[in-house]
Amino acid sequence: MRLPPLLGPLLALALALLLGWSFWRSAGWLQLCAGLALFLFGMQCLEEGLRQLAGGGLERLLARSTGTPLRGLLFGMAGTALLQSTTLVSLLTIAFIGSGLIQLAGGIAVILGANLGATSGIWLLALAGQDLSLSPLALPLLVFGVLGGFAGARGKAAGRVVLGVAFIFLGIDQLKLGFDQFGAGLDLAAVQGSGVAGTALFVLAGLAVTVVLQSSHATLMLTLAALAGGQLQLEQGLAIAVGSNVGSSVSTAFVGMLGGNRSGQRLALAHALFNIVTASAALVLLLPLTWLVKAVAGFSGFGGNALLQLALFHTLFNAGGVALFWPWQRRLEALLRRWLPDRPDPALPEAHEADVAIGRVHARHLSDPALESVDAAAAAVALELRHLGELSMEVICQALCLPPRALSAAGTDPALLDGSCAPGQAVDAELLYQQRVKGVYGDLLAFMSRLELPLDEEHQRFWAGSQLAAMQMVNAVKSARQLQKNLQRHLAGPDGPVRAAYLELRAHLFGQLRALHALRHLGDVDALATELARLDAEADAFQARFRQQLFERVREGAIDGLDAGSLLNDQGYAGQVYRQLRQLFDRAGEPGSLQQLRQLSTAA
Repeated sequence: MRLPPLLGPLLALALALLLGWSFWRSAGWLQLCAGLALFLFGMQCLEEGLRQLAGGGLERLLARSTGTPLRGLLFGMAGTALLQSTTLVSLLTIAFIGSGLIQLAGGIAVILGANLGATSGIWLLALAGQDLSLSPLALPLLVFGVLGGFAGARGKAAGRVVLGVAFIFLGIDQLKLGFDQFGAGLDLAAVQGSGVAGTALFVLAGLAVTVVLQSSHATLMLTLAALAGGQLQLEQGLAIAVGSNVGSSVSTAFVGMLGGNRSGQRLALAHALFNIVTASAALVLLLPLTWLVKAVAGFSGFGGNALLQLALFHTLFNAGGVALFWPWQRRLEALLRRWLPDRPDPALPEAHEADVAIGRVHARHLSDPALESVDAAAAAVALELRHLGELSMEVICQALCLPPRALSAAGTDPALLDGSCAPGQAVDAELLYQQRVKGVYGDLLAFMSRLELPLDEEHQRFWAGSQLAAMQMVNAVKSARQLQKNLQRHLAGPDGPVRAAYLELRAHLFGQLRALHALRHLGDVDALATELARLDAEADAFQARFRQQLFERVREGAIDGLDAGSLLNDQGYAGQVYRQLRQLFDRAGEPGSLQQLRQLSTAA
């Protein structure tokens, strides 16, 4: 049931008023929430600044690092340790898989490394969560971060990183002070956490807080602050850490499953499976793991430090999960492909199945995660243009009363080209356009309009060229729709000069379609240019010869002026179909950075 339009804003206003009232009632609660806000804002600044400093280096490193499982694991560890965001690394990997820039097996290794790399941030938070106040360090960092904004693009990015660290330091201090005040009357340690029900309660709490805050680091920082203040026992904190690990994959799985294509959905499911299985194993082995953590901590000299013990536990159970999944990567890949197979487009009806209803086709390669990277978005657009081209050629074949399967057949059956289809038996090209082409075209334009990342000159040229190519393919289908009207009528009529002329026109256009269809995967630029030049010359020669023959038939009296006018108009539509489809090969070439990524992923 759809909610009334004003209900959402009213609920948001009510929540804001309730939150404001709670701040007025409790200064400690206000300080705790302010600290959390500063911490989350600092994490956001740090992530954005580091990504801006990396430029396209992160994408190039990802493309280069998935050739072997070990390299993928190391990239996931290093990228997450640098950016301190498992979600960002996971979404970027999903984007690259969905765009065809890396393979699923390499993406699984990256996900394993990302979960292991996330443990580095917990150690830093545990060390920072000691009795030492970080606010004195944050104040000069704020000054330097603001000054960096006046030093150009890279200086602004570096300043963003420094500001992120400063806000994280301020947030940590505010969180500790907030727990000291607000948590004075709050004793979570009194909740029975040793039983199964108590452990499950804290696991669910960690999961829920992570999903709401969209940051496992924030959940663990709250947990560390509560441990430092004595409001939590270590065993309860360990259960929250397990829940936060599961929660960290929820947002990635949600975006990947709902906003991604099949390839991205497979990796999102792999991420969720890893975290769920790892968390389940950690809960089953919670008692021996807790004993191991305390034993290692005692041997290492921090047996009385619950914060560092939590960080050690987080590292141990993530490392155990990686060790558990590592031998089964290929098997997991096969299972994911079986569980989530590629979704084929609805089958085209044959010419004699005019009344068969088919579902509307939508984009196959576009996904929301691809919008996280300019090159991943460009690669997705290139794949979807190819998909749109295939659908357009299939619809045009149907408009010509020919089966689409003949496009890729080894040869052309002369009887097929001499055949006809009655107007009552043919599939309506307008209906096929609505069902097969319009949905993909709309999805493509909507996807391209949602990209908010800055584009350099090469990417702007590619974006404009891709939009033009998509529009030309749609126009080709519309031109074929106009051609279909007279073509069907005359092919169903008696043999004669007019029918022979339409058969010749159809055979020539179909030959051009077959030639263009064969050029879709031709990677040699010079060979492609040679073939296109040959097709252009053949098209020009045919047009001249067809017009000459047509006027000769008119002079001989074999064709009257009305039929000649129709033939000339339909020859124009056929020429438009060819020229508009040919625009797909004339569009602006792929940006150099995308070509480099393809080369790196292939070499890897």
